[in-house]
Amino acid sequence: MTSAWETIASVHRYIVETGDKRTDPWPLIYSPIPVTIIVWMYLGLVWAGPRLMRNREPVDLRVVLILYNLAMVGLSAYMFHEFLATSWLSNYSLLCQPVDYSSRPLPMRMARACWWFFLSKVIELSDTVFFILRKKNSQLTFLHVFHHATMIFNWWSAVKYRAGGQSFFAALLNTLVHAVMYSYYGLAALGPHMQKYLWWKSYLTCLQLLQLLLIITHTTSNLLTECDFPLATNLFVIFYTTILILLFCNFYRQSYRDKKKQK
Repeated sequence: MTSAWETIASVHRYIVETGDKRTDPWPLIYSPIPVTIIVWMYLGLVWAGPRLMRNREPVDLRVVLILYNLAMVGLSAYMFHEFLATSWLSNYSLLCQPVDYSSRPLPMRMARACWWFFLSKVIELSDTVFFILRKKNSQLTFLHVFHHATMIFNWWSAVKYRAGGQSFFAALLNTLVHAVMYSYYGLAALGPHMQKYLWWKSYLTCLQLLQLLLIITHTTSNLLTECDFPLATNLFVIFYTTILILLFCNFYRQSYRDKKKQK
């Protein structure tokens, strides 16, 4: 009779052996164990962090936040350029774009862009750390934690199995939105005197919702074509994006409409 550990080992062996051989040597990609540990540590921090900070003063991270957000704007702009330039040079189709698993320069460039995008999702866990250290616990919403934790797994699997193809579109939009988002956070970190210039916060949420609607439209249109891209992946993207749309709509209602009515 097969033991539980033998089953787990067999599943792990299948996961690591069936991936894209081009991306296996890259950091955090070969096995799901490192990213699983990262996510569990993250969830543990979300639970323990506010409790450890309960009787402590908020940490002044103004300089750190300015530098961090500036760096994230730069990283987002770089990734956006790589996704846009590589897809353009490769003549990517918006209706059907299979993954090119060859080691030619452009497919490898797209795969590297996907890896950088995955790594950015790991780096973005710092957002939560900063909230905890500044005792901004109201920011630790289900949407925030769910989105940060799941995006790591989503894009680990993308780099592990399908670094390129249809996946490029969601990453292209997300890097553009994040360049705008971290610009907003960077300006906000400069101090209260910047608040009069940050009237467009609600529009940032609208931009995030527009991004999700475009992603679900793009993925759904792919289902209507005969395309050599995994059906299961497209169905999962539609399911996951629908959840995010519902969560962002609820966030928008609570953050802007309900507060406006209270005022």
